[in-house]
Amino acid sequence: MTRRQLIAAIAACGLTMAALVTAGLAVSRGAGAATGSAVDNRPTAIVSLGDSAISGEGAGSYAAGTDGPDDYCHRSAAAMIHETGVAVDKTVNLACSGATAENLQIGGPSHYTETSQASQLAPIAERYHVKMLVVQVGANDDPDFSDVITDCILAWVNPLGKSCQDKDGAAWSQRTQAMIPKVEKAISDLRAVMRDAGYADSGYQFVLLSYASPVTGDMDAAHAVEGCPLRKSDADWGRNTAVPQLSSALAQAASAENVRFLSLASATAGHEACNTSGSAAWENGIKIELSDLPNGLTTHLVQQSFHPDAQGHHEFGGCLGEFYAMTARTGSCVAGPGGELHARSG
Repeated sequence: MTRRQLIAAIAACGLTMAALVTAGLAVSRGAGAATGSAVDNRPTAIVSLGDSAISGEGAGSYAAGTDGPDDYCHRSAAAMIHETGVAVDKTVNLACSGATAENLQIGGPSHYTETSQASQLAPIAERYHVKMLVVQVGANDDPDFSDVITDCILAWVNPLGKSCQDKDGAAWSQRTQAMIPKVEKAISDLRAVMRDAGYADSGYQFVLLSYASPVTGDMDAAHAVEGCPLRKSDADWGRNTAVPQLSSALAQAASAENVRFLSLASATAGHEACNTSGSAAWENGIKIELSDLPNGLTTHLVQQSFHPDAQGHHEFGGCLGEFYAMTARTGSCVAGPGGELHARSG
């Protein structure tokens, strides 16, 4: 072998070794699993991100450090991400009560002392082979759904004043439309975090959820005492107009960002707070947390109100698990013959 041939052989060997090392690093960061080019031996996981509706607010059994006095993310052991039945090694709940779409974005502001959910996702995506991201966010942005509920309660207190439908209804469509680009940015940033961790977009499921209606106009005469001090007409507007329009706007965001979409707009039909259907409610009415009183934390006294309870999260989680097993890009959660929720495509 000539000197030139020897140098060429050494160079070729070096390039081969470099390629092998690069491939090994890619697999260790998850790229191999995401693209299907190698086996990923990391433990599997599904991850939820978003606001109170998915963190488990209202379901109780909150994780240590998320039930005050500094952090009120209220991540529940009963939250829907833990109820899907999807066969993974770990279910991870990064959602936080009160979060906006900005709190999910890269470099987004801290919330209850916690960094943005995008930054929290990064090490999870490295450590685990993430099979699904589930996001539920947007209601705390321009729609400001909790303030609408407050307006509805104030309207009941003052029967001679404007209804919340009159106060919030005229601009509701514009407010839900203004929310869309913020949710799209959150989705885009979470995609970027996953790509940075080596995942192809097709290497995991990304599901955006809409919201379920906590109330209905189908309430009996004692509904205020039962925890739903709302005018029936306002509750009907929320159930039949406000929640469906919010869901439609979120569907637009999901389509624009090419992620899956699961609607919960009709999920609580007959199971809303204070309903007269005779079926168990899956949503709380006004729920007061008296344990906050000694600490003077009055702002959190009713934080759990008008959120799904543990049974609601169980039902939503089961529907989400069924949707995970489907190939349809869009779906909805609807009641089956026995009253339990099931996923339906389209």
